[in-house]
Amino acid sequence: MTRTGLNRFINEKLSLLKGNRVAVLCHPASVNEKYEHIIDLLLHHGVHLTTIFAPQHGFRGEKQDNMIESAHGLDSKSQLPVYSLYSETRTPTEEMLKDIDILIIDLQDVGTRVYTFIYTMALTMKACRDFKTKVIVLDRPNPIDANTVEGNILDTEFKSFVGFYPIPMRHGMTVGELALLFNRDYEIGCDLEVIEMASYKRNMSFEETQLPWVLPSPNMPTSDTALVYPGMVLFEGTLVSEGRGTTRPFEIFGAPYINPHELVDFLRPYKLPGVHFRPLSFEPTFHKFQGEHCGGLQIHVTDRRIFRPYLTGLSIIQGIKTLYPQDFAWKQPPYEYEYEKLPIDLLIGDQNIRKSLDTSQDIYYIEDSWMGALNKFLDTRSKHLIY
Repeated sequence: MTRTGLNRFINEKLSLLKGNRVAVLCHPASVNEKYEHIIDLLLHHGVHLTTIFAPQHGFRGEKQDNMIESAHGLDSKSQLPVYSLYSETRTPTEEMLKDIDILIIDLQDVGTRVYTFIYTMALTMKACRDFKTKVIVLDRPNPIDANTVEGNILDTEFKSFVGFYPIPMRHGMTVGELALLFNRDYEIGCDLEVIEMASYKRNMSFEETQLPWVLPSPNMPTSDTALVYPGMVLFEGTLVSEGRGTTRPFEIFGAPYINPHELVDFLRPYKLPGVHFRPLSFEPTFHKFQGEHCGGLQIHVTDRRIFRPYLTGLSIIQGIKTLYPQDFAWKQPPYEYEYEKLPIDLLIGDQNIRKSLDTSQDIYYIEDSWMGALNKFLDTRSKHLIY
C-alpha cells in the first residue's frame, strides 16, 4: 500500500510542529488509510491547532456546485474556526494567518488543470510567503496517474481560478510536485517543505495504491470520474449536461435534443482509443435540464493506458456541435469569478481551440497544434518530479 504524506507525517515528522501554532488547509478526503481525518489525527497527538482553512465546496464538502461560496464558521466537532477560501476571498488574509506559525496543506487533487484546489494551495502559499509562515504540503497520489500528460498549455491571457499557470489540462504531477513547480518556476518563493509518499510509482492508478477513495468534491464520487474529468469538465462551458444530477457525473452527458445512437455513429470514425460509448437516456435530478428527459452517452474506459480524456471530450463536443448546430450553445459568463470571457475558453485555457471546434477542424489536427508547447512543458515538469 502507498503511504501518503499524511501517513508519513503523523508517524515520522510530528516533531516539526513542536512548539508551533498550526493551521490546516484540508477537505473531506484529507484522511489516512483508516479513514481518520487529519484534524482528528493532529488533535489526538496534541498538536496546537488554531485554524482550519477550506477550499471550494467547503471543509465538509457540502457545497454541491461551482460558484456556490462557503461561509466562515466554527467546526462543530473540533470547535476550531474554519475560514473559507471560496468566499469573499480566495486568499488567506493577514488576520486569518496572525496566530499561525506553520500551515499544513493536505488536499487530494484529481490530476486536471481546472480543479481549483491546486490554486487555493498556490494562493495560500503566496499569503504564507508574505506573512512569513512556513508551509508543509502532504503529498498524495495523482489518481489518474502521475505519468501521463495531455492537452494544450494554458495561455495566460485566459488566467482564472480554473487555470493560474501555464500547465496542460492533464498535468501528470502529484500535488506536492505541483507545489514545487509553483514555488520555484512561478516564483511564489515561500518557505516550503513537501512530505513525500512512500511506495508510490508514477504510473499507478488510484486502485493500485490500495488507498481508500473519499470524495474530494461532491461530483467526484469515484476515481473513474477523475479519469474522464480532464475532457468532460469542458461540458461546464456548454449548455449540454455534464451529468450533474445523476449518479455518474462526467461519465454521463447529454441533452434533450441528442439522439444517442446517432451520436455514437458519428463518433465511431474518430477511433478514439481506450473508450466505449454506450447510448442511454437520463433525467437529471438537479442542475442543467433538471427533470427533463435527455439523450446521451455514458463513457466506459476500456483501457486507461491509452485513453485520452481531453481528446475524447473535445471530440464529443465537436460531434454534438456538428449534428445539432441549431441546439448546441456555449455557456455564457459568469464562470468562476470571470465575467467577460467565455467559460469554455477559461476551461480550455485558450480561445483558438474553441474557434477550431466552431469551424469543424479535424480533431487530430487540433491535437497536433499543442504538442510543441506540451513537449516544452515536459522539460519544465521534469525538474520537479519526486518519484
